[in-house]
Amino acid sequence: MWNREPVGGPFRLVDHTGKTRSDADFHGKLVLLYFGFTYCPDLCPTDLATIGALVEKLGKAGESLQPLFVTLDPERDTAERLASYVTFFHPRMIGLTGDEASIAKAANAYKVYYAKVPTEHSYTVDHSGYVYLLDRAGRYLGFFPPGTPPEQMADVIRPLVQ
Repeated sequence: MWNREPVGGPFRLVDHTGKTRSDADFHGKLVLLYFGFTYCPDLCPTDLATIGALVEKLGKAGESLQPLFVTLDPERDTAERLASYVTFFHPRMIGLTGDEASIAKAANAYKVYYAKVPTEHSYTVDHSGYVYLLDRAGRYLGFFPPGTPPEQMADVIRPLVQ
């Protein structure tokens, strides 16, 4: 699946501190990009914990890696909510939100599936759970499927950060 179709593209969203950020702000670093939502009961916290563990596993080399979490639920995931959520998984993780159109544009660029699904008392968001790897120029390199262990991710990323 690596480098087989055009995936990715520019985005302009708001980070968990309220600052407007674009994809260009992260050029110069390898980026791990994940789409999810803070009310996710299982997939998101598991994958975000894996990303945090990966950054730590890489040690000093992990400083050249920028983890990003883009919400698929901008209705509930405000910058304030993201601030307390993303830093739980790693202090350098950045949460990104925006209006529904901006989120949809970013998600569509990365071929992310997501759909709002009503529940008895509220709603949930079904979504794909890939961790995207972008090079230092913001170009798509490939993805890790859900459940990829941090050791396996480190084996792939380590040669790129050294």
